[in-house]
Amino acid sequence: MEKVIKAGATFVQLREKSISRKEFIVEAQEIRKLTERYNVPFVINDDIDVALASNADGVHVGQSDMNAKDVRGLIGDDKILGVSVQTVEQAINAKENGADYIGVGAVFSTSTKLDADIVTLDTVKKICKSVSIPVVVIGGINKDSILLLKGSGIDGVAVISAIFAQSDFKKATIEMRSLAEEVCRDKNSY
Repeated sequence: MEKVIKAGATFVQLREKSISRKEFIVEAQEIRKLTERYNVPFVINDDIDVALASNADGVHVGQSDMNAKDVRGLIGDDKILGVSVQTVEQAINAKENGADYIGVGAVFSTSTKLDADIVTLDTVKKICKSVSIPVVVIGGINKDSILLLKGSGIDGVAVISAIFAQSDFKKATIEMRSLAEEVCRDKNSY
């Protein structure tokens, strides 16, 4: 994780589905130390208790998790709240209920979340136009697919295997950051 942060990762989300709560908290606390040292925002996926126990900057929840308004009430106004969405209606609802950013996806097929439905590029564009908070896309994004998002209006990309499935994490992070900056810099051209 430190290599990835030092190479230019601008935000870290920890997602764990197969470890104990105790292990999850310990891992989150260790990553929190790194993100604090490098001043990188850090959120926990789907687990408010782990987010609070690790003093993470916030939490990211999905549509099948707790309502964004309820999550906001539990974490307070000073924590980051991210919400996964797949439709314009969900995006507007997330923003109205306290989300600081939304995650849209999957935009391409992904091996990380096999049951993820694909969100079309047209829907991504409509979501970007419908909300005033940052829109981050996820799902199957890699060095070959990222440029297909140019002109969509997105504010960022979330990746896993594009970095962590590569033999050189540092090189992969530098390359993905450069491509993401190119795609997001062009956000107003649609």
